[in-house]
This record gives sequence, C-alpha cells and structure tokens, in this order.
Amino acid sequence: MKKILTYDTTLRDGTQGEEVSFSAEDKVKIAKRLDAFGIDYIEGGWPGSNPKDMEFFEKIRSVKLNHAKIAAFGSTRRAKNKVEDDANIKALLEAQTPVVTIFGKTWLLHVKEALQITEVENLELISDSVAHLKKNGKEVVYDAEHFFDGFKTDKAYAIKTLQAAEQSGADVIVLCDTNGGTMPWEVSSFVDEVKKHINVPIGIHTHNDSELGVSNTLAAVQQGAVHVQGTINGFGERCGNANLCSIIPNLQLKMGFDVVGKELKKLTDLSRYVSELANLKHRKNLAYVGESAFAHKGGVHVSAVMKTPKTYEHIEPEVVGNARRVLVSDLSGKSNVLYKAEELGLKIDDKSPAAQKIVEEIKEMEHYGYYFEDAEGSFELLVKKHTGEIKKLFELERFKISIHKDADDKEARSEALIKIRVGDETEITAAEGNGPVNAMDKALRKALERFYPQLKDIQLTDYKVRVLDSQNATAAKVRVLIETKNGTSSWNTVGVSSDVVDASWKALVDSITYHLLKAK
Repeated sequence: MKKILTYDTTLRDGTQGEEVSFSAEDKVKIAKRLDAFGIDYIEGGWPGSNPKDMEFFEKIRSVKLNHAKIAAFGSTRRAKNKVEDDANIKALLEAQTPVVTIFGKTWLLHVKEALQITEVENLELISDSVAHLKKNGKEVVYDAEHFFDGFKTDKAYAIKTLQAAEQSGADVIVLCDTNGGTMPWEVSSFVDEVKKHINVPIGIHTHNDSELGVSNTLAAVQQGAVHVQGTINGFGERCGNANLCSIIPNLQLKMGFDVVGKELKKLTDLSRYVSELANLKHRKNLAYVGESAFAHKGGVHVSAVMKTPKTYEHIEPEVVGNARRVLVSDLSGKSNVLYKAEELGLKIDDKSPAAQKIVEEIKEMEHYGYYFEDAEGSFELLVKKHTGEIKKLFELERFKISIHKDADDKEARSEALIKIRVGDETEITAAEGNGPVNAMDKALRKALERFYPQLKDIQLTDYKVRVLDSQNATAAKVRVLIETKNGTSSWNTVGVSSDVVDASWKALVDSITYHLLKAK
C-alpha cells in the first residue's frame, strides 16, 4: 500500500483565516494531538514574523513527539541580501526545526510586479535559499507559490523554478494553487507534465476559493503526488485551505493509500478539539467529522438505516470516530421516534398508540415553531408524557415580571415574582436578574430549591432566541433554545411563544424537569 505523507499547516496557514487564533500554548497542544493522530509534518509558523510563533518553536523543542516532524515556514532570501545575511533565512535556522519550508515565486506576474526583479534573479533566490538550508542540515520543502497560475502564463519558466529548487537539493517540491482558482482536470494535467521534468517527490497545496481544495488535492495524488498539505477543518485565508479532515479519509478509505492507519478513528475528536481551541463552533455539515455527517431526518431514510445502515451511509461512522444520529422533526415517521427513543434508553412498543401519538404531536408542535433536532431533553419529556413515565413535579400558579429604568439608569433592572405549587405546598419568591429571563430563572430555582435541593447542581450555559416570523415585527413568534449542564452532562430544551419570556419559561421548565427526573 503506497504511503502518502501528510503536512499540516493549521498552526500557520490556518491561523490566517478570519476568527482563527491560537496562543503559543494552544499550538503546542494541537501539535501533540496531530502527532498522536499520525500527521507526518506539522508547520508551526513563520519564525521572526511575530513573537507568538517564536514562543511556539521554543516550547515545542522540549516536547517529545513520537512521529511528526516540526517545520518552520518562510520565504526565499530577499533580492538584495546575501543568503547567509538574510534575516528571514537566519530566523528559519534559529527556529531549530528539522524541516524548513520556503516558498518562492513561480508566476512571472509576481516576479516582475511584486518583487520587481528579473527572471534570472528569481531563479537565483530559489537556488541560493534551498542550497543554504541544505548546507545547514535541514530537510527542505519547497513550496512553488502560485504554481498553477504561473504554469498557465509561462509553462517553461514555471518548470525552471522547480528545477532550480530540485538542483539545489529540495527534498520535496510542492505545487501550490495559492489563489484557489484551478480546476481538477487542470491539476491532473499539470502534475502529469511536471513529472516529466523533475525527479524529486511532488506535493500539493490547494486553497478552497472554488470549493475544490479537496478535489484538487485528490486529483494531484491520483497523478503521482505523494505529499499533501492542508489544515484541520479547512481553516485558512479567504475561503480556507484544503481540509485534511476530508482529504485523509478519502485517501485512505476511498483510494486505498496508507495515510494514518488505525488512528483514523481519532479524526472526529481531533477536528472538534481544534475547533474548541479556536473558540469556534464546530461546523455541523463537515464531511466525515460533522455532527450532521451521519444524521438522518426523513422517515424513509431512517426506516432503511435501521435495517441496513449502508442504504444511506457511504461508510460506517465509527471508522472516523463519528456516530449515527436520528433527528426528530415534522418530517419524522414512526421509525425516527422509535430509533431516537431507543438511543435515549426509552422503551416504546412500535405497535402501541403512544408511538403514533408522539409522531403526530411532534409534527403539530414543529408546525407551531418547535424544533426538536437540538432539543433532546424536550423530546425525551414528550415521549415520557405519552408513555406515562412522567408526572408534574411542580405547577405554576403565576409569575410577574417587572422592568424598571429611571432616567439616570444606564441599564434597566428586572425583577421576577413567582408563585409555584409542589404537592399541597406553595412557595412565593422574588429575584432580581440581568434581564427578565435571568430574573425569572433565579426566582424559579429559588422557589424550588426548598423541595429539590439538587437544583443547585445545574447551570444554564447557553441561551438562544430565534424570531420565527419576522414579518410580524414585534408581535413575532420566537423560539428559545436553552442548554443546561450539571457537571457531568448537558441537555437542550426548547420553548415557543409570541412572548419571549413565555417561550423562555417553557424551555426552563423542561430543563429543570429533565434534571429532576434524571436525578431521582
């Protein structure tokens, strides 16, 4: 089985994407995970460009990696500098990494307009820089920047730049689709042509501006490239880099190459870990690793998947560390409800009237505005209501919300007064809060804690409001989704109303009821 080498540039190219930022410590943590996953090369940053990257290279030197090699990234020497005196080249050597990756110009537009040097001078920059790094004992990866655009403009000169790197000792030459505008058939043709002129291993580095980053990478490998570059989750400048979370399973599962072996089952965890450290919501629709990658919603689909998963799944989700999910919605049939109930450990007889009643109520509620795909707590309560496994733990007699704002107040003040009944007893409490929903939440918990002290263990961790019919302006119906945690687990509940406080009340009641039933 042919080996394909993986080169991750999440820590450098990935951080050029909008909203993506890692501390030096974050980068070390990610490097460890990439190493454990089986990535061959980890590009840590551009030494000398910023203090954070220098700190990373200092920190990573004391970390024992089991597999991956760390690479420092930079450019060829500047035109007016001797290679041994060039600040960029010096910084690359001072990073003390076993691998150095440098990029050089391929496209004459950049040579003449950006660098404003001659074609011969550009070839000298490439040759001098690669040779000097090799002389200093480095494994050298040469990134031919804008290769495909340069090849289209002047094929002969583009090949000369690659030969300059090869003759100076480059260990691998990477063809870069820097602007992300190349088509897969062009990649195939150009790589095939390059193989006729150079003998060192060929790599591929693509961007996703035409939504073809992954496709172009696979096309290059199909034509003989053995080194692939990309980022976790496709992070990167503009539309992002080629996504290694799609490239790796495609190479290994679909094309039969040796990439990361049995470590592939860690892919989903790695993807979500990187999103978490970037403080970004993990994209649900990511292929292979997204939460929706193996999610089934249509009743026909679910019915088939319950019998034979491959009817609607191209691989088993466990192979990449993901899991199958069945969603409940107004598109649900009985199969969805039964599968989801079984997943949650709830027993429903598929021939019982309860199963059909649950389906009917879900459809009616979703028509009204409810959404159960992300509210499994509310779904479980709905099921238990129909199967007779739930009883009312408390009842609302009334609540009153007041909001005060004097002329001198910077912010309004909210107060909530709640009267509830638990069995034969009633409790009246009041609380102030940061807004009416927070005040209501505090007052409700305060009223219930005398009866249910275990409520002290939970906290509301997320609160989302969505307007469902904006054409009705301030009279619009809203959906409130609440996430709650108790230290060991989390659950989501939902409420819908034309009044945001009422919708929040419904979601809060479900949240508290769910916890109390589980805590019994």
